[in-house]
Amino acid sequence: MEKNYQVSGKELYLWRRTAIDRALAAQIAVKEIDWLLQQVSDLDSLSLRLESFKNRSLIPLQHSIQQLTLLWEKRLTEHLPVQYIVGQVPWRNFQLSVSPGVLIPRPETELIIEIAQQANGFSSEEEAHWVDLGTGSGAIALGLASVFPYATIHATDCSKAALEIAKTNAVTAKLNNQIQFYHGDWWSPLKHLKGKITGMVSNPPYIPSSELPQLQPEVFKHEPHLALDGGTDGLDAIRYLVTASPEYLMSGGLWLIEMMAGQAKAVVKMLSEQGDYRDIKVISDLAGIERFVLAFRR
Repeated sequence: MEKNYQVSGKELYLWRRTAIDRALAAQIAVKEIDWLLQQVSDLDSLSLRLESFKNRSLIPLQHSIQQLTLLWEKRLTEHLPVQYIVGQVPWRNFQLSVSPGVLIPRPETELIIEIAQQANGFSSEEEAHWVDLGTGSGAIALGLASVFPYATIHATDCSKAALEIAKTNAVTAKLNNQIQFYHGDWWSPLKHLKGKITGMVSNPPYIPSSELPQLQPEVFKHEPHLALDGGTDGLDAIRYLVTASPEYLMSGGLWLIEMMAGQAKAVVKMLSEQGDYRDIKVISDLAGIERFVLAFRR
């Protein structure tokens, strides 16, 4: 987006100080203000932290000060996530478009791409088919495309709105020729690929229905419940992925999902009892939380 407005450094400095005061009163992290300002101006984190920008004569902005104030007011009063306010979020080396039609990609999910890359046991990627089930913004599909440049990535979602955003992000990242998008539930649009999938990666809904109201209001009020609600025990989607995936994965094919803290034991039990998986492994995220489960098709 072009920066069509200009404001003096002093005026923006005063706006930021007021925004910080209000953020502290509302128990919102100050870093959100600086992240917002980095998205709508040419300021970087260092100049914001040192407040060196206040001596600049003019700073280009995407919004007027009045518009910026209204946007920040939405963050304070409506708990609207700052990522939705600016319509984008950084994830790995991508700048992704987001809206309330898709879940905001989390930093902890970034590790799932490294896990897939390191665990891949196939020497040639030329005939590889990787799948991102429930692609949302397309983040995982883009990550897979970037580390498996010779593979075809197949991304599915039951939300047409989410698919449009994912397609936009693929075009922006110049990876649209490598990714094929499908509208439908999980594996259902991919019946033509049964037995051919090199790896399946998914960040499915895994929060128990009764726990949704306990989430932060930013999440509960604004992010799509379709991407959050995992049913009574939070495992409905994961249970399906355990039972349905062997039919699609080739021998040695990778099965990798993100889950909620505390679900690892149940997921490992399901995979073990299903009988078509081997080398089942629980992997923690950078905070030490058991976040991912990896397995391979026998």
